[in-house]
Amino acid sequence: MELPFKGQRILITREKNKAAVFAEKIRSLGGEPLQIPLLTIVCKDTKDTFYYLKGVKDYSWIFFTSANGVDCFFRLAEHYHIGLNWIGNVKIAVVGKKTANALAKWINYEVDFIPTCFNADTMAAEFLQEYPLADNLLLIRGNRSRDVLPKCFTRANKTFASLEVYETHINRQMEPSLKTAIGNSIIDYITFTSPSTVEAFAEMTPIRNKAPCVCIGTTTEQRARELGFRPVLTSSEFTIDGMIQCMLKDLKQKGR
Repeated sequence: MELPFKGQRILITREKNKAAVFAEKIRSLGGEPLQIPLLTIVCKDTKDTFYYLKGVKDYSWIFFTSANGVDCFFRLAEHYHIGLNWIGNVKIAVVGKKTANALAKWINYEVDFIPTCFNADTMAAEFLQEYPLADNLLLIRGNRSRDVLPKCFTRANKTFASLEVYETHINRQMEPSLKTAIGNSIIDYITFTSPSTVEAFAEMTPIRNKAPCVCIGTTTEQRARELGFRPVLTSSEFTIDGMIQCMLKDLKQKGR
């Protein structure tokens, strides 16, 4: 039986340390993953980091909107010897399964809130509907995080603080590799796992329509469309497995 991805070259643009599982799943289905990480993630320690970390127990909710935010938050907490005694007293909201899985690597805790659709817009709307009286919130963010939650909570007159725990940088070292891959190679699918990966791609090369781009969710899809990518495919489940299924569905529709 022929594997469904046989002959397919699939570009993976996510960070190197998070691309291995995606690449292996593509290989197991007969595809050829081409890993060109367009971003690097660096945990961010500022003069305010310790202040917020030591006071985390005083917040009613903490919001994690990315796996990177989870990892850097707990790495910084370890660095400053912040204990875990706040867990169970402070409720935890995560934006989706990927973020929840990242949290599970650090603590054994069932999250208190996860939206039905894994993006910040839905997260804000559903949280405010379910917990209209909730206040005193801590938002864990990166330097490129969208301002959806802060804007929604401001309009709702919520008291909240934001803590940047990581920075996302464009991996300029990968620019020659990307241009070569896109310009000279046959790429069957380009995968984007965040709006930042879309933006990094767009900054490195003007080519947009070499191959269908597959986005992990609606927020990434929106950014891809804004920057001129066509066609844009979006997984129904905002996970790596969802992206795999999205490509398989597209191949089936093409008669592969």
